[in-house]
Amino acid sequence: MKNNILILGGTGKTGRRIVQRLTNKDLNIRIGSRGANPRFDWDDSTTWSGALDGMDTVYITYQPDLAVPGALKSIQGLTKEAVRKGVQKLVLLSGKGEREAELCEEVIMESGLDFTIIRASWFSQNFSESFFLEPIQNGTVALPQADVKVPYVDADDIADVAVEVLLNDVHNGKIYQLTGSRFLTFREVISEIAQETGRTISFIPIGMEEYTQALKTMGVPEDYVWLIGYLFKEVLGNKANQVITHDVEKVLKRKPKDFSKYLRETAATGIWNPKVEV
Repeated sequence: MKNNILILGGTGKTGRRIVQRLTNKDLNIRIGSRGANPRFDWDDSTTWSGALDGMDTVYITYQPDLAVPGALKSIQGLTKEAVRKGVQKLVLLSGKGEREAELCEEVIMESGLDFTIIRASWFSQNFSESFFLEPIQNGTVALPQADVKVPYVDADDIADVAVEVLLNDVHNGKIYQLTGSRFLTFREVISEIAQETGRTISFIPIGMEEYTQALKTMGVPEDYVWLIGYLFKEVLGNKANQVITHDVEKVLKRKPKDFSKYLRETAATGIWNPKVEV
């Protein structure tokens, strides 16, 4: 077992959950983030060496997504530095059905280091910890691809799988594709959130062009608008992604968390309540 573990994105959706789980196991954990010491910044390669120093295993998440221009070059540079620093194992959180992400995976797999690739479907937490949250709070959600079926996977399941593969070499060389156990459309998700919270939340299906234009009007940066458009058109709409796998169960020996449980737990926090103007 390798005990010195660097968690890149250690304050993000999956990273902070992994850090919590590994900390509870009394392991030597280092958080890789701009605010950590030593600092890690994907946009500043001079920070990579210090963050990797003394680490045996690295969990890699790339922000905002492995599909964005520059991601491949960064993964190549980090992997090369990891080899130089004596890292023994890399675990990459990847996207399911993203060709650009697969190019990054190939860098990891050809590095000569032990590795595990975790390909995740869209997160349940996109509705509570990401860009879908504010429209839900405001009571009106307008999205394209209204009826595309998605097997949302819970970030807690991803974190549990990540901890298992980080600590156990039986998973070396494996590629796991993580999904939830049932399909949901955006229309169905918003309906279930409304029912769970007792609120009236309207769902409005719109076209992709209308959606991206609305994002631009709201002042969303161009590169982020491009990424969202890519994820909706190339990933969400990709029929190859509309598949339920059993890899969560294969790794954890239990079924994935059902979306209904995520709904109950999240609604109880009050995060989906209307925003209160101060």
